[in-house]
Amino acid sequence: MDSRDYHIKALTNIWTGDLNGNPDRTITTGLLGSVRWWCEVLVRGLGGCACDPTRDGNRCPDTEGKHCVVCELFGCTGWVRKFRFEILDADGKVKQAQITQNETFIFRFTPLRPIRNEEWALIDLTLRLIAEYGAIGGKTVYKPSDEQSRQDNPHHKDYGLIQIIKRPEISPVPKQILCGYVTDSRWRKPDHDGFAWASLTNFWCVKGRYLARQDSQKSTFNRVIGRPEPKRRPQSKDSQSQSKDSWLAGRRASRRQLAESKKVFSFKDPPRTFGFVEEANNLQNFLQSLQQNLQSDWQDFRDEEFKHGSKILASILDRD
Repeated sequence: MDSRDYHIKALTNIWTGDLNGNPDRTITTGLLGSVRWWCEVLVRGLGGCACDPTRDGNRCPDTEGKHCVVCELFGCTGWVRKFRFEILDADGKVKQAQITQNETFIFRFTPLRPIRNEEWALIDLTLRLIAEYGAIGGKTVYKPSDEQSRQDNPHHKDYGLIQIIKRPEISPVPKQILCGYVTDSRWRKPDHDGFAWASLTNFWCVKGRYLARQDSQKSTFNRVIGRPEPKRRPQSKDSQSQSKDSWLAGRRASRRQLAESKKVFSFKDPPRTFGFVEEANNLQNFLQSLQQNLQSDWQDFRDEEFKHGSKILASILDRD
């Protein structure tokens, strides 16, 4: 069974990180985990179900031994992944050092067992979703900054943006057939409670624009996610509560609770902003809020720049 190679260019550095969080190595499992997460987003957007393997009581298999459609491909307890995943440099050698900006590399998928056309299509669509609208890796960005003194700080740099230079031959699968496959009754249908937002249905992206901190008093990023803009502010109980209660902003870690990821991500070079809403019917409300919050910063911003789930899915399906 032949391997399928994706030739990719890094538009920014790619961060995977070792056990100590150092980014100077390429950790294959870290990037594969990121690919899997976006595949889960895609499958939910197609109407299927995908477990959250990081959550106790939700990961596959269930008590009857069934697993979800994503675990069928990527593996779970008692079920081996269907492919070997390798990251190679431009010369075809195993990539060990960190992937850096403008470097070309290869994602190689080698079947270990038969892989259906629908499964190859899911891998292909996932990688194109990442390259065209998302980002990859263990760290993407905290928030860009327009402040000269801060732009080169690691926590203000962009990570994880890629461009696919060459794709393998993948047999196109019509949307109706792909939707039928991911919703087939053979697959386990785990409860999405708590992470239903992580679906392409709730996803949006604006290319060519970014959110950032402008100075100690102004931050378009904080304005959009609902956090106070000033860098230093009175630490009253009210301001702390408002900051932690913003769904878009995520939740900072405490002694009792784990941190939750923010739901808006922005990149300065190349500029790209994307995120999620809690429910798909909130997309239009979020667009209106975005326009109101940024009317003086994103000048001439047009509705058609705001790409969302169904349009994004159509755009990657139409490019087979």
